[in-house]
Amino acid sequence: MTAVTRLVTFVEVDDPASDAISVSAHHEAELLDGTRVLLLNDRGWSSSQGWAETSVADMRETTRTVVGPDEPFGGRSQEDMEADHWAFLQQIAERQGVVVDAAALRRLPHDVVLSRQVLARIGGNPDTASR
Repeated sequence: MTAVTRLVTFVEVDDPASDAISVSAHHEAELLDGTRVLLLNDRGWSSSQGWAETSVADMRETTRTVVGPDEPFGGRSQEDMEADHWAFLQQIAERQGVVVDAAALRRLPHDVVLSRQVLARIGGNPDTASR
């Protein structure tokens, strides 16, 4: 069994023609041997905010929010949403042959890696864009 060492979300420009923010995010589990397992590939966001009005820190924060856990709805508590989110990610990993506990996933560091295109649009420093 290969251990999961961290979660990584890669952020790419989704609409290169737009002056407004539009990005996609791919959330992965990185294994001890350096390989990665895709957990979520259906995330991203758009904003009428211009690229110059955001920062690396804002992009990281929004990315972590977008990949979950979601906000409570329908009488569910935050704890319910978090438990369901981590159990869902655990199931996705296990379907790909990675045995991991949901609680262990929750405790992992989560790095956000902004693409060169994203960094160029917000004027970010590539050396600080992956934490």
